Amino acid sequence: MATPFSCKGEVFSSGGPGIFLLGRAEALSQTLAAEYEGSVTLIYLDPPFGTGDTFSVKLSSRKARLTIPAYADTLSREDYLAMMRAVLTACHRMLAPDGSLYLHIDYRMSPYLRLMLDEIFGQANFMNEIIWAYKSGGRSTRHFSRKHDTILFYRKSKAVYFNIHAVGVPRGPEKRNNMKRSIDELGRVYFSIRSGGKNYTYYEDTPIFPSDVWDDVEHLHQRDPERTGFGTQKPEALLRRILLASSRPGDLVCDLFSGSGTTAAVAAKLGRRFLVADASPVAMQLLRARQLVGQSEPTFFDGGHALRILYDTPPLGPFSPAIRIERTADATKVYFDGCADAELAYLAAGELAPDGIFTAHAYALMPVPGTALTLPNVKRICVQACDHAGKMEFVSLP
Repeated sequence: MATPFSCKGEVFSSGGPGIFLLGRAEALSQTLAAEYEGSVTLIYLDPPFGTGDTFSVKLSSRKARLTIPAYADTLSREDYLAMMRAVLTACHRMLAPDGSLYLHIDYRMSPYLRLMLDEIFGQANFMNEIIWAYKSGGRSTRHFSRKHDTILFYRKSKAVYFNIHAVGVPRGPEKRNNMKRSIDELGRVYFSIRSGGKNYTYYEDTPIFPSDVWDDVEHLHQRDPERTGFGTQKPEALLRRILLASSRPGDLVCDLFSGSGTTAAVAAKLGRRFLVADASPVAMQLLRARQLVGQSEPTFFDGGHALRILYDTPPLGPFSPAIRIERTADATKVYFDGCADAELAYLAAGELAPDGIFTAHAYALMPVPGTALTLPNVKRICVQACDHAGKMEFVSLP
């Protein structure tokens, strides 16, 4: 029978290595600052921009086109800046001496947050004001169209880790700056120019490093395959550049406004550990699905690539999935017979530990009636169901 018991979180054998926390960044900040003090290499924050708007996730389910509220960006300026001060102060504590922070914002709050970061991090630790310029969206006739975001880049100290070589791209065959194109004795194409009495030579494979204007990273278009439906989703290419330049494999990367889950997705692909958080249950479900896609039935658990999702109180849903089980001497099969009052986005079967942590031994995304999950015989079978809004139900089976 469905039971609102005290589940405190979930653990999966794949999808990590990382942790997702369900909660508001400012509410979590003090605890995180104490627990992770001096241990985070890179923090990327993409908070609300102070627009005064509300944002939704748009999904195509099997039955309909869904619009699900994600978050409200409606704080007053005073409350917004108080929230960000708590978050940024905690971030400064969490960063290791070689760590850095990238704050993604736009024209509305950028001046205020630049001054706040100067105060918290120190003016001497300012690295860059990065301009991410893009071409998508409409055009204004009342003023010049606003087609860029600002990313404020600060270090914790002079010991900061930064590797520009990790984000260089080959110069390629294009001729630039009136350079002369030539071929050397080995048949290699190179370009040369004389300036200030010196000759400068560059080969096609000579790397070019990004400046502080990033106009080569495209904004996500409506039909982009990366799209999750989250309204303010950022492209993986943007996070890839940031993570490659300011972290190493195995480093801990943090994002306290997880949103569509891009930071975690890129961190996992690049071999970084992640610590991400968001207050929205739909953001939790998007991250869960994004990290588990293509990995529908784990067969072992060693913790090396574990994904952990933690919450004080699970956002319980008002629905009851129909579940039945069949046991054999070696395994248990859990059958999903449907859910009359909700369409499920995710279904998992596993074991509930005494500490309230649910270990998923098998799971399926977008389950349909007749879906079967196979798991080993465990002491306390638990089945978890989640709808597209992130609401969950747990079924404890004898």
